[in-house]
Amino acid sequence: MSKTPSPCIDVCKFKREGHCIGCSMTKAQKSLFKELKKDKNREAFVEMLRHQQERLGKYSHWAPKYLRKCAKKKVKPISSLKDLA
Repeated sequence: MSKTPSPCIDVCKFKREGHCIGCSMTKAQKSLFKELKKDKNREAFVEMLRHQQERLGKYSHWAPKYLRKCAKKKVKPISSLKDLA
């Protein structure tokens, strides 16, 4: 089984006060995620990102796309995402 994939859903347009309109990450957060090696750290990052998306709003499209990405890579998604699909 591979590591938790990046929360990026290949939109990469930073139009919401520096946050991507696809996944809500900032450029600094994208760089940080790439540096995370342990899967538990990556899962915690995705969980943090979900809370950020809730706070910012307008990210209901993200969870279904990310779940498809996890399924394609044969990675079990974090449990808090299963209820959002």
